Amino acid sequence: MSGKRGTLYLVPNALDFGIAGADEAVSLDEVLPLGVLRIAARLEHWVAENARSTRAFLKRVERVVPLAHALQQIGIVELPRPPKGGHKSVAAPDLAPLLAPLLAGHDLGLISEAGLPAVADPGAALVQAAHAAGIEVVALPGPSSLLLALAASGLNGQSFAFVGYLPVDAPARAARLRELEALSRKAQQTQLLIETPYRNGAMLDAMLAHLQPGTRIAVSCGLTAPGAFTRSDTVARWRAQPSALPADRPTVFALLAD
Repeated sequence: MSGKRGTLYLVPNALDFGIAGADEAVSLDEVLPLGVLRIAARLEHWVAENARSTRAFLKRVERVVPLAHALQQIGIVELPRPPKGGHKSVAAPDLAPLLAPLLAGHDLGLISEAGLPAVADPGAALVQAAHAAGIEVVALPGPSSLLLALAASGLNGQSFAFVGYLPVDAPARAARLRELEALSRKAQQTQLLIETPYRNGAMLDAMLAHLQPGTRIAVSCGLTAPGAFTRSDTVARWRAQPSALPADRPTVFALLAD
């Protein structure tokens, strides 16, 4: 298709998604650059994980920068769900229709539920499709819970890996934790992981039960939201002075073996 093409903007979101009252307590211009909010305010086309939460995001934007289009006129298309289980035999969703506004010359925003799009997020496939179509992709600056947690942990920020979610099954989770600890010890590499908030306590309990006393654990909870905290200590000191974790706040866990 000929003619001028739009730009795909990767628009960061606040990190307080799902934290009761946080969107009222924290103005977006406290966590996102004003330039990002100005771009978000003018976009008429969006691709999102969830249309409802994206409308809520745009309402927060409007408190700082007036929207260029009425909220009812802004098009929000949800990303198709990836195949369950990650089986290669299942065909990946066709993302070409989502690029239509870009090919017609309109800019398009891609947004995650929280943090940076395409980082620990299904939006990466759309970014790849945009590159394949020769469309300009611009990542806008904003908070990443993973990097903020790493910075606040005091663990090795020169070598680190994000490993996502661990198995829910207790024996499989224990085995994975020991595997990550061995890898961390061998490479002196920080391992970052996340959990569904209501299982925060179970994850911390598993880490304290199965990791060695000298291994360091850092927990960053509800980053950028009111009441956010990071605690970084050895397993031995965590066991001696346990901390309860809230079951309704996104949390990043990190470990570094000695």
